[in-house]
Amino acid sequence: MKTALVALGGNSLLRPKDDGTAENQYKRMKESCVILADMIDEGYDLVFTHGNGPQVGNILLQNEISSKSVPPMPLDICVAQSQGQIGYIFQQVLNNELKKRGVKRKVVSIITQVIVDSDDPAFDKPTKYIGPYYTKEEADKLNKKLGWSLKEDKKGQYRRVVPSPKPKGIVESDVIKALVFSGLDGPLVISAGGGGVPVLEKEDSFVGVEGVIDKDLASAVLAADIDEEFFIMLTRVDHVYLDFGTIEERKIHEMNIQEAERYLEEGQFPPGSMGPKIEASIHFLKKGGKKVLITSPEKLSDALDGDNGTYIYP
Repeated sequence: MKTALVALGGNSLLRPKDDGTAENQYKRMKESCVILADMIDEGYDLVFTHGNGPQVGNILLQNEISSKSVPPMPLDICVAQSQGQIGYIFQQVLNNELKKRGVKRKVVSIITQVIVDSDDPAFDKPTKYIGPYYTKEEADKLNKKLGWSLKEDKKGQYRRVVPSPKPKGIVESDVIKALVFSGLDGPLVISAGGGGVPVLEKEDSFVGVEGVIDKDLASAVLAADIDEEFFIMLTRVDHVYLDFGTIEERKIHEMNIQEAERYLEEGQFPPGSMGPKIEASIHFLKKGGKKVLITSPEKLSDALDGDNGTYIYP
């Protein structure tokens, strides 16, 4: 049985110029699910993860606007809410696509908690931008009223910043593993949406904490936790590039861990773009994974045949 964990990038759900309506999100999801259904048709048993940036930002804005009449929810609950929202659309659309093809599989989504360390330095230095933009005056008021940390993101425009701690483990990994490896008649699983809900482990309990976990890093931890061997990250570009955006730009067709670490150290993969994907790849492979594929959704089929994308090996 061929299996893989597939991490969908933000473009699979919303693109920068999209209006964010439910109709628009269904349209984007249908485009992605046709490609994923092709992979399932080829005999793959899959577990999926996804981003949630625009959605959780909208939920936070809705909280803020309605705060005078409805109690606002903390960030961990907003992340869980976005998992449910996107998971619903994802599982419905993929179920419909498979049914249309005569494939008798069910898709389920799991609200996933991701364990983080209370001593993670990210909690002392929040850096992850979330939510809408504010003026300096608005930012100062929100800081005094809600205790938010806000930083200038664009000239004269401020956004809330929250911690982005490193994921350590997946609370529901045993359940996910049992579902994923239950055979070709078993369910296809959506999990760790938006990087999962960050939780701290205190004695015998889990407690939610305000923060945002990188989706690709959480996906790598999940893939390792369930002993998956193949990790696929779908993003905006067909390949990983060296000297990206310059006249020296060139594609990488494949590389090993040592090369990936060297390029990362040289600054080839910036933190805000390809960097987390390469870090996630290295983590996964060092934990026993066999291969990583980074490519675009449109080129996935070609990449699986070895004709596109970037493969990373141990």
